[in-house]
Amino acid sequence: QVQLVESGGGLVQAGGSLRLSCAASGRTFSSYAMGWFRQAPGKEREFVAAVSGSGGVTHYAGAVTGRFTISRDNAKNTVYLQMNSLKPEDTTVYYCAALDVPSPATMPRYWGQGTQVTVSS
Repeated sequence: QVQLVESGGGLVQAGGSLRLSCAASGRTFSSYAMGWFRQAPGKEREFVAAVSGSGGVTHYAGAVTGRFTISRDNAKNTVYLQMNSLKPEDTTVYYCAALDVPSPATMPRYWGQGTQVTVSS
């Protein structure tokens, strides 16, 4: 069992930056790929980014490529999402997830509770 706790969400102006963090419990953190997803009200949850267990492989959704960076620190059991050049359409709840592989097609094994990101125009 892996428990995930997100933090770092908040309110920011368009063009600004936020860094989300996701702290994981358990000794097997490095054995999981990790991902970030987001879900707006009334919409399906969508893939944002993923990173392999070692941190050497990453994947991004087209809408965030060049603006968001996913990284992880296995010594701290934490995965990060650095979000730059934020846009109002990035406003939604962001979820951390543990994955078998760093692919948007993979069904996550575990989810965090989510953290709200609001970008004002």
